[in-house]
Amino acid sequence: MNSTPSRTIIIEEFGGPEVMKLVDREIGNPGPGQIRIRHKACGLNYIDVYQRVGLYPLQLPTALGMEGAGIVEAVGEGVVHLKAGDRAAYASMPPGAYCEARVMPAAQVCPLPDAISFEDGAAMMLKGLTVQYLFRRTTPIAKGDTVLFHAAAGGVGLFACQWARSEGITLIGTAGSDEKCALARENGASHVINYNTEDFAARVREITSGKGVDVVMDSVGKATFEGSLNSLKPFGMMITFGNASGKVPPFDVGMLAAKGSLKITRPTIFTHISDFEACQQMARELFEKVTTGQVSVRIDQRYPLEKVAEAHRALEARKTTGATILTV
Repeated sequence: MNSTPSRTIIIEEFGGPEVMKLVDREIGNPGPGQIRIRHKACGLNYIDVYQRVGLYPLQLPTALGMEGAGIVEAVGEGVVHLKAGDRAAYASMPPGAYCEARVMPAAQVCPLPDAISFEDGAAMMLKGLTVQYLFRRTTPIAKGDTVLFHAAAGGVGLFACQWARSEGITLIGTAGSDEKCALARENGASHVINYNTEDFAARVREITSGKGVDVVMDSVGKATFEGSLNSLKPFGMMITFGNASGKVPPFDVGMLAAKGSLKITRPTIFTHISDFEACQQMARELFEKVTTGQVSVRIDQRYPLEKVAEAHRALEARKTTGATILTV
């Protein structure tokens, strides 16, 4: 098939939402280990902001976007888990999902069950696979354990609230407004804390009768870091997996000993999904959670591809709840 143009969002410099440009890009045929996918929708994530501003630097110029869903148009040599005409969804490096169609590595693209819509598929992959590795692949978490989860009304947070509820895990969710706290509770948080009106670490101690939580899952970063450590029980695990408020400053590891022999880790989804078998297995488990109704996808914002700057502004201003998608 001959090369066809695809409307694609790119950046040529790091900066604010205004640096994103809509251009026509030629896309060819997939090579070995690649597919060409025509998107029906793509997802928006905070990592897109980090990449746009240069916090996670990419070689410029670059396309943006880490997840999407659509129809496979063609497969390259060696690709056996997908074929032309298949419904598929992915979260994947390199970025480039903000587009009508693209050629990309096939290993992290997953067959999408018929029971899951393209919009839900586009909204759930990066967030849902993140929650899967947080609860299943980072540290042992059992029924009855208690987890503190920051930004519990966001895209990842609402998945986490529902996942915890489905597994009998007590989740204490924090959010920045009473409305967002109510949303987290609605989705399965056992307790909620408005971190703008309460000292969340003190409130966690109250909720846990002074013991602290088994695990903290923190994507906020700088603003919540110390309070998160102060919320853990001895031998507790701190999972820092994002930095929406800024990077965590350097700290003295001796602090972990002083606060109760704590553990800390900084995982990323891309290490987990870099293995083909692991990625496909994680996706199957996520799809099962969704198709059985244990977890549902909440899309609260939809923007056409050309309005991507507006979508980024809303995300950065913390005016969003649930997931945001770009329609193609």
